[in-house]
Amino acid sequence: MKDMKQDIRKFSAPQLKAWFTEHKEQGFRAKQVHEWLWKKSAQSFEQMTNLSLSTRDLLNTHFEIRPLTVDQQQRSNDGTIKSSFRLFDGNLVEGVLIPALRNDDRGDGPSDRMTACVSSQVGCSLTCKFCATGYMDRKRNLDAAEIYDQVVAIDRQAKEHYDAPLSNIVYMGMGEPLLNYKNVLESIDRITSPDGLGMSPKRITVSTAGIAKMIRQLGDDEVKFNLALSLHAANDLKRDQIMPINESNTLEVLGDALSYFYKKTGTRITFEYILFYNFNDTLQDAQELWKFTKRVPAKVNIIEYNPIAEANFKNTDPKTLDRFADFLESKGVIVNVRRSRGKDIDAACGQLAGKK
Repeated sequence: MKDMKQDIRKFSAPQLKAWFTEHKEQGFRAKQVHEWLWKKSAQSFEQMTNLSLSTRDLLNTHFEIRPLTVDQQQRSNDGTIKSSFRLFDGNLVEGVLIPALRNDDRGDGPSDRMTACVSSQVGCSLTCKFCATGYMDRKRNLDAAEIYDQVVAIDRQAKEHYDAPLSNIVYMGMGEPLLNYKNVLESIDRITSPDGLGMSPKRITVSTAGIAKMIRQLGDDEVKFNLALSLHAANDLKRDQIMPINESNTLEVLGDALSYFYKKTGTRITFEYILFYNFNDTLQDAQELWKFTKRVPAKVNIIEYNPIAEANFKNTDPKTLDRFADFLESKGVIVNVRRSRGKDIDAACGQLAGKK
């Protein structure tokens, strides 16, 4: 398959420079192309107007750009926009624009964030019992450019619909980011680099179900972005029931990994905790969560459960939620209650499944 075109976005700037030199083109062309790809988000060589026609033809002969496209788009009553993105090989993933988030009704003021929730895999292999994506097979990892393209597309939506750019990115869509470690970190590099989109890494949060080995690797790599752990139970017996990954990554192992991450990065952890009715919503559960938060500087996001057809979990009642949150706050824990957005279009947390 010698004549097969290569994906140019898999080439680094030095590799591009070497390629141009080999083809008797000036080396600075590599910098121009790199800028078009990652700073200007070009989707074709025809858009690279500061290159000569012959250079563009040469690139077209040897390379291709594989941008994702918006397959379908839905808008929620609350303004959330969910998109299904079609990849070059026909697979679909979903991403969400969550506009103008307001904090919960416990007294915190409004916020004007524009958040992109992006996917890192087609499907997922972790089978969390409350998550729609967990009932899909994992087909493949997304490459860095496919994650980057989601951010570009959702940023375009934010500007088009709300006249505002993205302010935050969360890797909380389909898939487990730390099982696609290399591509996720490369995508963040493209998004944060001055030669890319130039977003601050402190505006990016990567969420994991808890892969202890890779959490330690994040510490070794001294990453600058934020880390969130989908916890949902601070008791191994309960967590085993809803998150099979806990059987090989117990709370003790995760706690040690998180402590290591904090020691290496100085970044406070976010614990995500869905309150399921009559499962993990008692004061005993709150006390176990409080004890776990003492292992590392952290805050807790209490998340409203979003029902899915595949599972029988229910959201806890408002009084129980308030009692749970009040207990944590009485112990000095920073608590945010996150109300769901986009439930009516299956765009809320745990509902992404690539449905038509």
